[in-house]
Parts: sequence; C-alpha cells; structure tokens
Amino acid sequence: MKIIRRTQINAITPFDFISAIVLGELLGNAVYDSEVKIWSILYSLALWTALMAIVEKITTKFKGSRKLLEGDPAILVRDGEIDYNALKKEKLDINELLSLLRQKDLFSIREIEYALLEQSGNISVLKKPKYDTPTQGDLDISPKKAYLSVTLILDGEVVEENLEAIGFNKGWLLSQINSFDIQKIEDVFYADWKEDEGIHVMPRK
Repeated sequence: MKIIRRTQINAITPFDFISAIVLGELLGNAVYDSEVKIWSILYSLALWTALMAIVEKITTKFKGSRKLLEGDPAILVRDGEIDYNALKKEKLDINELLSLLRQKDLFSIREIEYALLEQSGNISVLKKPKYDTPTQGDLDISPKKAYLSVTLILDGEVVEENLEAIGFNKGWLLSQINSFDIQKIEDVFYADWKEDEGIHVMPRK
C-alpha cells in the first residue's frame, strides 16, 4: 500500500477501491488454498503492485487517463440551482442530495452557491456569501499565527520525542503538572502543549 500510495487505504477513487479489493482477494484466496506456495503469493502481490504503480504513473503523466480511471467531480448545484441532469447522471435523488448536505451542516438549498460530488463520494460545498462564515479579513481583524498542539503525555506515559521537539525535559514537564496539583506523571491521562496557550492537562480519574 505504501509503494502504491497511502490514499489506497481510504479508497479515494472507484479505481483505488477496486484495486484494494483485488489485492485483498489475491492474498485471501492464497491463504485459504493449501496448494498455493508462499512464492506464488509473493509473486502475485508483487505483480499487482507493479501494475498499480504503472497505472499510477500513467494517471500522473497523462491527464486524459484520469477521467477514465478516476472520474470527474460532478456539479450538483450550480449558481444556487439544482442540476437535475447531473443528479440523474450520478444516480442520486433529491433526498440523497439533502442527506449529503446535512452531513455538511447545511439544511437548505438556499444557502448553497455550488455543490460538487467528488470522485470519492463526498460532497464539497461553496456557500452563498450571505450564509458564509466571515473571515478575519472580512472583519478587518489582524490574523494570529496558528500553532499546532503537541501531545506530551498519553495514558500516564511521556511522549519523549515530542517533549524533546519543543525543547523541554521531564523536569519541566513535572513542574507543569505539579501546578495542577498532580504529583506524578502516571496520574495524568492526557496532556498537550501549545506555544500560544501553554500546557493542558487531564488527570486520570
């Protein structure tokens, strides 16, 4: 799977989904057939991986092959209007469309400017400006830098590499959890750290 690409795991496209099933069938049939030798299993897996890698190269280099193997996104809502021909082509009815939209926290067609059905079956939505969440630029607010939280303790154990990555040691970590009236690291269920907010600690119950 790593040789082909990580998206195989999520079956991003119909072609990826089919290739994952075939790969599983090759291995599954071989495991349950006592006459199949280990070398045959390895050969079939290697051959299928090579074929998939070749197809992956083809879709990367030749744009025309992507439509055949991966498909195209379908515009289901255009300029605020439902495209019924697109719905029919994708074999969707209005109830299924509304269900997909509700999964995006959208409960009315009136809120939508564009809606696209992706190759994976997920839906992507562009809201109308009046229903869209304003950005910091819209409100003329100076943007703040975003910081990634770093996990320091998981189920009473220190994540050493993360602690070293942020430039601290166990002594500092222990002093931090002591400020929460927790004496031992083992008594911490979860703790993370953000540069702009400091440490967050959840004690073990």
